[in-house]
Formats: sequence, structure tokens, C-alpha cells
Amino acid sequence: MPNERPQMAESEEINEAQDGTGVETADYRVDQQIGFFLRQANQRHVSIFTGMMGDRLTTTQWAALSKLREIQPSSQNQLGRETAMDVATIKGVIDRLVTRGFVQSEADPRDGRRLVLSLTEEGLATIDRNLAIASAVTDETLSPLTSGERMMLIELLRKIC
Repeated sequence: MPNERPQMAESEEINEAQDGTGVETADYRVDQQIGFFLRQANQRHVSIFTGMMGDRLTTTQWAALSKLREIQPSSQNQLGRETAMDVATIKGVIDRLVTRGFVQSEADPRDGRRLVLSLTEEGLATIDRNLAIASAVTDETLSPLTSGERMMLIELLRKIC
């Protein structure tokens, strides 16, 4: 019959097994996938950040504080968009920063249903204390790379984001 496959050895059949996506499952290795490398790079960065950053700040708290400094006053939704955090994540981050006295929220004078976020004096002081450290964290994270590789990595990541 014309549609019959030629006879194969059992090992050849295993190598050609597919998972329904057209990808040969025998050739798929999770530790060779982009997500695996991105996760490892992020874990390395977070470890460096945690070891160097002061004031017990997390990466998401630092992102919110430093971006809020740039765009304040800001709604929580806008800050979430600017820092690539979903609604639930930015809410939790802001709640913790308000509790710590780094951020304050007030009703928007133009729309009472909307809250406007701004930094407190303590929030500004916290940013000032940690700016040089944040730069050092970036330098340490990228330390295995040459200057050209650093620029290339950032450009490539921007392209896929």
C-alpha cells in the first residue's frame, strides 16, 4: 500500500515519536530551552540583588519605587503597566510599600474613585540610599559578559519582550 511507512527498527520509532505538536519528543530537552535559561538568569540576578540591596527590598518593590520616582504621581494600574506587573502583583507590592511608609496613596482630586500613588520622604531616601547598589547589581549580574555582549543581550531581550 502506498501510505504504509517503511519498516523501522524499534529505536528509530521511539526517536520519531511526537507529542502532538510536531516536535520530536526524544529530541526535546528542557535544559536546552529558552525558558530554562531565562529562569536561571533571573534566579542568578535575584540572588545577587538580595545579597546586595539594602532595606530588605525585593526586585518588584525596587521596580515599583524607582519607576514611581520617574512618573509620580501615578495610579496603581499605570504603575503596574510601567513595571510589567499584573494587577494582583502590583497591588500586593504597593500595599507592602505603603505599610513600610515608602509610598502614600490619596484619592485623585479629579476622580474620587481613583487612587494616586506618590513617594514619601522615606521612600525617596530609600531610593537615594540604594541607587548605586542597584547599578552594582546590574553590573554584577552582567559581569560574565563583555561590554558588547551586554548590549547585545539587552537588545535581544527587548526584541522578544
